[in-house]
Amino acid sequence: MSKLTKITLDEKEMPRQWYNIAADLPGPMNPPLGPDGNPVSPEMLAPVFPMNLVEQEVSQERWIDIPEKVLEMLYLWRPTPLVRARNLEKILGTPARIYYKNESVSPAGSHKPNTAVAQAYYNKEFGIKKITTETGAGQWGSALSFATSLLGLECKVFMVRVSFDQKPFRKMMMRAWGGECVASPSNETQAGRDILEKYPDTPGSLGIAISEAIEAAVTDKSGETRYSLGSVLNHVLLHQTIIGLETKKQLAKINEKKVDVVIGCAGGGSNFAGLAFPFVNDKINGSEIDVIAVEPASCPTLTRAPFAYDHGDVAKMTPLMAMHTLGHSFIPPPIHAGGLRYHGISPLISHAVNHDLIRPEAIHQLECYEAGVKFARSEGIIPAPETTHAIASAIREANKAKEEGKEKVIVFNFSGHGLMDLVGYDKYFNGELSDHSLPDEDLAKFTEILKGHPEPIRK
Repeated sequence: MSKLTKITLDEKEMPRQWYNIAADLPGPMNPPLGPDGNPVSPEMLAPVFPMNLVEQEVSQERWIDIPEKVLEMLYLWRPTPLVRARNLEKILGTPARIYYKNESVSPAGSHKPNTAVAQAYYNKEFGIKKITTETGAGQWGSALSFATSLLGLECKVFMVRVSFDQKPFRKMMMRAWGGECVASPSNETQAGRDILEKYPDTPGSLGIAISEAIEAAVTDKSGETRYSLGSVLNHVLLHQTIIGLETKKQLAKINEKKVDVVIGCAGGGSNFAGLAFPFVNDKINGSEIDVIAVEPASCPTLTRAPFAYDHGDVAKMTPLMAMHTLGHSFIPPPIHAGGLRYHGISPLISHAVNHDLIRPEAIHQLECYEAGVKFARSEGIIPAPETTHAIASAIREANKAKEEGKEKVIVFNFSGHGLMDLVGYDKYFNGELSDHSLPDEDLAKFTEILKGHPEPIRK
């Protein structure tokens, strides 16, 4: 067995194509639907996204070439290292070998720039001058601000209010890269004004921020603005698969022939899918791999929410998408894992869960912070609150391997560092955080809004 702790690739070894799982998933996907209940055509998405990205969104091609200009931008931090968590293994006393893909080394400190630079590139190629977006914890807003700065585009970010208040340094990062950040809901859009009139003290939600960002894009009469999403959609997950493709090359380099468990935290689904989808492809083709998507117990989209057609935003500006959803009016509790507070999740991930290719798991906030501290004190990096969910699951799986006396290979995505999230750690150390479970009556209340929507086919 290799004695390497850090497994690296040369730039020339970096994947030159993204992997599109839509070509391999079993059974037909439920199409996105318009207000009339009919499938949405690519042309209907043109006011929101540039057509070159719409083409990727609907593509059934298994492999899609990464443009040379995108590769050049990715070289700033990719390939990222795969790291053997030897110190964590030691303190757990596990026979498992634990590896993490360190996406925190990007300029924005997370996996998000993988798709940000691609989306900014395709927008510029299409002649777009300004991009609007939403952000939860600020990871995506930071990443898109960074990407647009490389390409000379304007960027406007609507940031969920509770995170806007909790994470001031994210706003400063966006500003350093030339991005404009406003708290959502805001008075700048009709969607924001409507929410503020009804709920003046709302903490906000990603669903509200998406409505504002889309409205700001489609109401630009110049036609030079488009909207960008950091998760959920097919083309976003496609761009993130570079994570898993690199990981497979790195494991092969040290002769790890079999992976037993693959783990990622899941909000909208981008970092999870980025690592997991190339391994889900192996599972489709007969490999025995436990692929785990970990979400907060307070936002149990995959573990407790129905599979239904729903909008991706509060103002219902997006098409109806078939996904596991808590309902587009869902207002999550103000947990510190701001990037995992979305009401829905990627239709591709939902479809894979329905076909038993992915196992969802929900973990409470305090167990996650405990895992994050354990990781920081053994491996040295302070993880983002979102990332601690993957770490907590990896620790659970390592402890299972110890109980069973089995040598297992566990791989998880270290999706981002927590150096901008230290307020959450401070609250944890001071005993000011608590676990949140979504009561059954609240789940029923939020999902009531799904009644009357078309019924998707589960399998």
